[in-house]
Amino acid sequence: MIYFELAGAPRGKERVKQARDGHSYTPERTVTFEGRLAYAAQLAMGDRPPFEGPLRLEVTMHMPIPASKPKAWRSAALRGDIRPTVKPDWDNGGKLTDALNLIVWIDDKQIVSGHVEKWYSDRPRTEVRVTPINPAEGIFA
Repeated sequence: MIYFELAGAPRGKERVKQARDGHSYTPERTVTFEGRLAYAAQLAMGDRPPFEGPLRLEVTMHMPIPASKPKAWRSAALRGDIRPTVKPDWDNGGKLTDALNLIVWIDDKQIVSGHVEKWYSDRPRTEVRVTPINPAEGIFA
């Protein structure tokens, strides 16, 4: 199993944009976030080679609490009574897995099970947990 976190407000993968001259590009914010995520993964993996075989991916996005919210709302959000219904979309949080190819796994097609959650926190961050699945037993290794 591998676990790592990336400090700062979570970002989702933005759609590819098209320039006026017709070429496509990934927005700079996505490229920067994916680069930071890849670096955090490299540190967590150390000298280990990428995982092989089927994997479970868990992503937890801890969103910042808006400064404009009153104290009672903030307390409820920190307890988990209020959950974020703001961007990024949960599925775009999971799509950032391309950044971990050849670092945590060979290819993200190895992910056969996944879970993405969003919570509020006074310490915004993105947490990633990858667990190998033992296919012979059908359970997590």
